[in-house]
Amino acid sequence: MQPFQIAQQTATPEFALRQNRVLRNTYALLALSMAPTLLGALVGIQLNFSFMAGSPVLAFVLFLGVAWGFMWGIEKTKNSGMGVVLLLAFTFFMGLMLSRILQVALGFSNGASIIAMAAGGTGAIFFVLAGIASTTKRNFSGLGKFLFAGAILILLAALANAFFQIPALALTISALVVAIFSAFILYDINRIVRGGEDNYITATLGVYLSVYNVFVGLVHLLLVFTGQRE
Repeated sequence: MQPFQIAQQTATPEFALRQNRVLRNTYALLALSMAPTLLGALVGIQLNFSFMAGSPVLAFVLFLGVAWGFMWGIEKTKNSGMGVVLLLAFTFFMGLMLSRILQVALGFSNGASIIAMAAGGTGAIFFVLAGIASTTKRNFSGLGKFLFAGAILILLAALANAFFQIPALALTISALVVAIFSAFILYDINRIVRGGEDNYITATLGVYLSVYNVFVGLVHLLLVFTGQRE
C-alpha cells in the first residue's frame, strides 16, 4: 500500500475502525500465544530438552529450517483458522526452544529473579513502545529497511558465533537483539495503526517474534551481568 493511499484512508472512520479491529485482534492473539509458549517452556524444562546441544551449528541451521517452515505455513494460511492453529503450534515450538536458556538461568542461585526481571523488562518495553506507536502521528515506516538489515546482521553474527563460541560476540549479539527487536515492536505496531498491515495473524507473528527475542536477549544480558552461580 502506497503512503499516499494510506494518508487518504486514515481520514475515513471506516479505516480507523478496521485498523482498530486488526490491532485489537493482534493483541488478543498475542496474549493467547503466550500460553503455548509457556507450556512449551515448562515441558522443555521438565524433560531437560536439548536441541542437538552437541552440534550448535547444525542445531542453529535446523532450528531456522523448522522456524521458517512454520512461518511459511502461517503466511500461506493467514486468511483461515489454520493460520491461528499453526501460529499457536509455532509458539509451542518456540517455548521448547526457550527452555534451553531458562534451564541455564535456573542453574544460577538468582535465576528465577533474572527470568522475572527479563519478563518485566520485556513487558515494559512492549507497553511503552506499543503505546507510542499507536498514539503518535509520526510514521515509522522508514525504519523498515534498517531494521531488516539489522536482523540479517544478527542472523549472520549468530551463525558465525555458533562456529566460534566467542562470549564477547554473544554479548554483543544479545544487546543488538534487544535494541533492534524493540524497534521492531515500534515499527510493527505503527504499521498496523497506519494501515500497512491488515491481517492480524501476520501482525501477531511479527510482534510475537520481536517480544520473544527481546526477552531472550534480556535474559542473556542479565545472566552475564547479574547472574550468581550456586
